Amino acid sequence: MTSGGEQRYVELYRLSKAYPNQFGDPVTVVDGFNLIMRRGEVVSLIGHSGCGKSTVLTMVAGLNSITEGSVVLSGREVYGAGPDRAVVFQAPCLLPWMTAIQNVRLGVDRVFSHGTRKQRNEICEYYLDAVGLADSMHKYPRELSGGMQQRVGIARAIALKPKMLLLDEPFGRLDSLTRMELQDVILKILDREKISTMLVTHDVDEAIYMADRICMMTTGPRARVGQVLELPFARPRVREEVLEDPLYYDLRGCLVSFLEEQDKRKHRPAPAPKSEAATEAETEPASGALAAAEA
Repeated sequence: MTSGGEQRYVELYRLSKAYPNQFGDPVTVVDGFNLIMRRGEVVSLIGHSGCGKSTVLTMVAGLNSITEGSVVLSGREVYGAGPDRAVVFQAPCLLPWMTAIQNVRLGVDRVFSHGTRKQRNEICEYYLDAVGLADSMHKYPRELSGGMQQRVGIARAIALKPKMLLLDEPFGRLDSLTRMELQDVILKILDREKISTMLVTHDVDEAIYMADRICMMTTGPRARVGQVLELPFARPRVREEVLEDPLYYDLRGCLVSFLEEQDKRKHRPAPAPKSEAATEAETEPASGALAAAEA
């Protein structure tokens, strides 16, 4: 049986972010974003460019101040950045004068400063091996391909043993084959480590393959959760089985239809603010779409 704390491991409550325009007036980019995540769950955020996906992620990471609302992780409200939330960005941003293992050790040395040098080194070696870099951990970034550099970035984040992993389009700069390889690398680690994960992506197929739920965001400004789509695929994931599942293309069609509808609304006047009850109704799982798909 799963405890209540496991079911509500991550709680994002009415997250909002406003930036000043050229006149100094606040413009709300994200407005009342609500989401509850289970421990070990992977949730993907998807939506059109500029809808605020990365804004939500950086607020959760503590890298972007929250205008309103709160983030609760494992029963505690979090403020600012911390090692309990690790981020992997599109670019790995490795220090070029350090080897792969030295880049990973930067964070490990700070988070596990109570451990011996040997213990910290073993942590780094373990996670570099987990991402497939056992034979390249003493190479410098200039000696590594783009995909290998991103593997270092993933190892650096996972080695901190965070409570939550935040992935901001981590495969956006990679070719299709490398992208698929790294998707499987991350999923294998997440299945083993049970880390709650938020994935920001523009790729519909990536969202379906990697996530347990997909959070579809409305078009900004004042973006929020439009629909939440539950995915029925068991873990661990096998790509061929997911692609051959008869529900796959129905789910994909549901996502594409939502994005197309948001595209049509892009140039319409912003609607009047809704009541809290209406907001909660909007964020109900897209059970109708699933029922239609199953029929």
